[in-house]
Amino acid sequence: MAAVGGHPAQGGGTGKESAPIEFRDAVEALSGARLRPEVQLSPAPAPRRLAPYAFALTASVEVDGEELADGRIVLLHDPAGQEAWHGDFRVVTMTRAELEPEMAADPMLSEVGWAWLLDALQAHGAGYAEAGGTVTRCASQYFGALADRPSSTEIEIRASWTPSDGRFERHLAAWGELLCAGAGLPPVPSSPQNAPDAPSLGGVVPMPARRRPRSH
Repeated sequence: MAAVGGHPAQGGGTGKESAPIEFRDAVEALSGARLRPEVQLSPAPAPRRLAPYAFALTASVEVDGEELADGRIVLLHDPAGQEAWHGDFRVVTMTRAELEPEMAADPMLSEVGWAWLLDALQAHGAGYAEAGGTVTRCASQYFGALADRPSSTEIEIRASWTPSDGRFERHLAAWGELLCAGAGLPPVPSSPQNAPDAPSLGGVVPMPARRRPRSH
């Protein structure tokens, strides 16, 4: 299982020792979360203008040495709350994966991509409110010196929501499952350690299994 090491005051965040205990506890929960072994987590610089306190992680899904999806998750905290959040915490995520041609041509791709997120949150028992986001399909065709590369299509899911349960590790686990869905991996039951009373992931619609690495 993948986990992020280090004290929550080290790297990937803002505010550090001066942060409220609620934020430090949330970062501790994220730092100690255990995800599927295919998901590799790393601390990342956090944005400094969206909220007084922020913590960020990047992640990639790797199978047999190939990177199939990647993304970023940011936890924001404003002790005074923000009207648009309807709360004092906000989770902001970005997920990217390269698609096989048959999946890229699916007219319901955007709806399916958004359903992956909502199903993963529900399956991991992550309570949330005010969810919103975009699902973008980006097609690339190569020319000139790159003409020998096959055309590709990438899906990008940007989403944010307000956690309403204080179980931040569940939200990270749900986002990790979204990454795996984008990578074409079949769903697995959620970890009892992270969500002991959450249902299984049987409702998540997986992408057809594949082993196509992301283009860089």
